Amino acid sequence: MKRYLFFVSQLYSLSIVRPLQKAIRERGDEVAWFLNQKQYADYLNEDEKQLATVQDVMDYNPCAVFVASNTVPDFFPGIKVQLFHGFNAQKRDENKGHFRLRGFFDLYCTQGPSTTEPFEALAKEHQNFEVVETGWSKMDPLFEPFTAKPYYPFEQSLAKPDNQAADAQQGKKPTILMTSTFTPALSAAFHLFDEVKRMSQREDWNWLITFHPKMDPEIVSKYKSLASDNLHFVETDDIIPLLQEADLMLSDTSSIISEFLLQRKPAVTFRNRVPGPHLVNITETADIEQAIEQALTKPPELMSAIEDYINLIHPYMDGKSSHRVIDATDSLVERGRKHLKAKPLNLYRRLKVRHKYGYYKFW
Repeated sequence: MKRYLFFVSQLYSLSIVRPLQKAIRERGDEVAWFLNQKQYADYLNEDEKQLATVQDVMDYNPCAVFVASNTVPDFFPGIKVQLFHGFNAQKRDENKGHFRLRGFFDLYCTQGPSTTEPFEALAKEHQNFEVVETGWSKMDPLFEPFTAKPYYPFEQSLAKPDNQAADAQQGKKPTILMTSTFTPALSAAFHLFDEVKRMSQREDWNWLITFHPKMDPEIVSKYKSLASDNLHFVETDDIIPLLQEADLMLSDTSSIISEFLLQRKPAVTFRNRVPGPHLVNITETADIEQAIEQALTKPPELMSAIEDYINLIHPYMDGKSSHRVIDATDSLVERGRKHLKAKPLNLYRRLKVRHKYGYYKFW
């Protein structure tokens, strides 16, 4: 029986690694969790095994550690596998963003050609890690049949006969999911409050709103105040059911947009940093409502651009990315790391991690 470890430093990691946990268990193997924040333990299920201390991890001796953040204790046993915490939303310059190397990982499991090709070039240059295109484990549940969660608040009422947009959504009122990044310079939430408040009064649309966990609490409170029969603010560590239920996303430059587009559904963005033909991008608040109405009709040119974008970022629709991640991991475990060059010393980063966990053994 193989043993694996999940290193969790953010709540959003839960939805990224749980599909992996399912795949690992299906193979008859074992997985444990190490949480770098004690309060995260409240989000674990009864059947999920937590390792409370560094010594517990050393004794557990996993063959691999799966990580959805940028750093991991280098002294943990096993190869270190980068899963990524989101798609490349191009919020920052590449040397500071998605393709920045921190020197901790032995294997990068990429999501699609748009991430694979740059990381393969970096692997060829540095020769101290491998790259395998697997698809993203978080997306596996997206391609499973939708089951409404208990918090889903809307009645599936029939569309009005004269409502073309609703008719196009197979007889139910369209549901708009608003999301937003927490970065003030990029966030739509700071600009669209009045428009969302007004549009939420429409009888022919439903609204779900969820924000990044780091969103300004004052902004969160403002949007929560809009709660009505047509609008609900949802706080959850699993956004997949919201993506499945919504017919259109309203957002900005958040990486969650790419996750939504994988369903071949349209997204309207406000001042997206790098807009493309796969998005309906708006720069003025007054144009939002018309853009939503138009996007709900799914114009052919927009849907064709979305299809091209999907093939670039994540062409895997079989819900088996987690299994590909495990296959790639097991392959490296079996071959070992002798063929890889040594990683840069990164003394400051490594000592910083050791100080955080109070672990100073070097043998």
